[in-house]
Amino acid sequence: PYIKRSHTNGQQEKNDRLAYQTVYATVPGSIAAPTAGLHFTQPLLDQIRAKGVEVYRVTLHVGPGTFRPVRVSEIKQHTMEAEYVRIPPSTAMAIRRAKESGKRVVAVGTTTVRALESAALAPDGLNAMSGLTDLFIVPGYQFKVIDVLITNFHLPHSTLLMLVSALTGRERLLAAYQEAIQKRYLFYSFGDAMLIL
Repeated sequence: PYIKRSHTNGQQEKNDRLAYQTVYATVPGSIAAPTAGLHFTQPLLDQIRAKGVEVYRVTLHVGPGTFRPVRVSEIKQHTMEAEYVRIPPSTAMAIRRAKESGKRVVAVGTTTVRALESAALAPDGLNAMSGLTDLFIVPGYQFKVIDVLITNFHLPHSTLLMLVSALTGRERLLAAYQEAIQKRYLFYSFGDAMLIL
């Protein structure tokens, strides 16, 4: 809503498609870019790695269900649409090593959270995964993988906001959103991000 244009032309649409993409995306399939990843440039990723942070990838094919508002009064009645995820063996192994050694696992985006938490639901814990997930994370969910989250500011009544609330707690989340509103942060896809520790 904060991007004002009277019209778009073919070239502008092409430019938007390039701009609305993460620097590390390689596999087509999403209906939208995982927007938390838009905050990362290649130089920033290089700086993060130089500080000793290990960076691993997952494939996320964001679907329209991510953006559909919850329209039921009892959230357990909401049906989460399935989205395709792929967690390579190298990513799963790195996360298992991190958890075993007491290191924190940082997810970039709510879809990454859903992917990793879905893979951790296997009887033997987090492993490589390739398939669909319809995991709906709401307050009360016990996180098995994620310790830290980088995410954008989400819309009310969204599954994304419910996931973030499950991680932060309602009061902390409301306080963060109140500050974001007061300081005029930008919400939605091209908006500002927050780091949840």
